[in-house]
This record gives sequence, structure tokens and C-alpha cells, in this order.
Amino acid sequence: MRPTLTLRKAQPADVEAITALVQAAYSPYIERIGKAPAPMLDDYRQVLADCDVQVAVQGLQVVGVLVMECEGEQMLLANVAVLPACKGQGIGKALMTFCETHALQAGCKAVRLYTHERMTENIEIYHKLGYVETHRAEEQGFARVFMRKAL
Repeated sequence: MRPTLTLRKAQPADVEAITALVQAAYSPYIERIGKAPAPMLDDYRQVLADCDVQVAVQGLQVVGVLVMECEGEQMLLANVAVLPACKGQGIGKALMTFCETHALQAGCKAVRLYTHERMTENIEIYHKLGYVETHRAEEQGFARVFMRKAL
């Protein structure tokens, strides 16, 4: 039996676990896109200082992370990642649901996100969750797909 999943605000003590989780979650994409995905390049101490960061915890282990930034009437979902060993347990969906609820509580009318165009399985997941592609663009050297969901 799995420990109960809880979501909570990330603390500075979580930085090491968040960094390791992001490295594990995104490293399979390095070969596909030809370089480390943008979330792998972030300094998570700075991310915690600048953004709203939530972690999903099972027992004592950080198994998921959600990074959000309120941008007026839209919430930017900057990063959502799940520990590879924990995929398929609904953790990502719980984090996405939290983001949408949090955005509504903050007075946002939509959530927007972007992902690399070669992360096709993520694009498919976002479509299933009601996100609509708004455009594609090259940004910071990454071929990105931008998506939005009205709340």
C-alpha cells in the first residue's frame, strides 16, 4: 500500500529533492531534444524565492513538483514534474488540478503553459486535460508549444 499523497508549499529544505526529481524526470528528453530541457537548468533555490512552488509528498519523499507564477489574469504553469518511479499514480493530474484550483482562487481566468515540441506525450496529456494549443515559437533556443486552458 502506497503512503497517502499530500500537496504542500515547497520549503528551502526541499530544494535538493526538487532538483534531483527534475533531473530524473527530464533527463530522458536530453537525447530527444539534443540538450538539457529548460527545467534542468533552473536554480531551484531561486525558483522557490521567485515563484509559487508546491510539492507532492508520499511518506517523506518528494514525488512531484509544481511551479506556478501568477501573471495578471493568467497563471503560468512553469513546470510540473513527477519522479519517474511514481508515474502513473495520478500525481501529475493532482498537481495539474491543484494549479487550476489555485489559479481560480487567485482570480485568474486561465492557465497557460509551454512544453518542448518533441515532448509529444506531454502535449497529448495537456490536450486530454482541456488545454488548447495557442501557438508555437522558438524561445531561449527551445522549440516550444504554447497552450492555454480557460477556467
